[in-house]
Amino acid sequence: MNERLLQLADSDLREIASALRAKRLAPPFSAMSLGRLIAAPVAQEIAVDMQALAAQGFTGPQLAAVLDLLVADRARRPRLEEILDLVTTGPEAPGITNRDTSVVVRELFANAQQTVLVAGYAVYQGRAVFRALADRMQDRRELKVRMFLDVQRGPGDTSMPSEVVKRFAERFRTREWPEDRPLPQVFYGPRSLDLDAAKRACLHAKCVVVDDEAVFVSSANFTEAAQERNIEMGLLVRSSWLAKQLTRHVDTLLGAGLLVRAM
Repeated sequence: MNERLLQLADSDLREIASALRAKRLAPPFSAMSLGRLIAAPVAQEIAVDMQALAAQGFTGPQLAAVLDLLVADRARRPRLEEILDLVTTGPEAPGITNRDTSVVVRELFANAQQTVLVAGYAVYQGRAVFRALADRMQDRRELKVRMFLDVQRGPGDTSMPSEVVKRFAERFRTREWPEDRPLPQVFYGPRSLDLDAAKRACLHAKCVVVDDEAVFVSSANFTEAAQERNIEMGLLVRSSWLAKQLTRHVDTLLGAGLLVRAM
């Protein structure tokens, strides 16, 4: 169906479908005949589109049925504002009513039922940032948590990659993860540790996927500053399709050896 027909409001589609069924509207379609039903500025374009469909063999009742299906399909789809939330970090200002980054992240962690996927570039003061997730893991031992984090060499560090990863894992366990809580699986991208700086690539993604149902993608790192003080922006998307797509993408990188287990 032509894009211009898809842009009509539901009320216009219903009006055209009703006229087609009642035979008040029939081929050949013209701007004059459509102008009695919809706004004149678009009547000419819609008439051209509908006449093209009639030339393909669509009868009036068939066109009416197609328009009815389009309206019904729209009705069953959630509105954009029902599946998207703007999430921000930053100073309070008049008129800003967006959801707060730290609150959204805590809620996602605290309500996880089966799986959590976390991708992050920088982690600092993680014991506070990940407290809700660690507590949830303590309460729900079956919860599967995978974290994909960036591991980098310090300036001038020429250690073997395995040694750098070992130090990273030790720091994560002792400084960034809440004490006395189950540990998540942690992965990293081995290209970040190439001795040739020109070949290095960091894991720069920042997102959370929970239960293959919700996705939070943000500019915010998993640091106290990013969660609480910086100016950060992100989107919370309630979409099973998107959640599964993102999880599948990460699993593909794992299968290709572009992400590997650190701990």
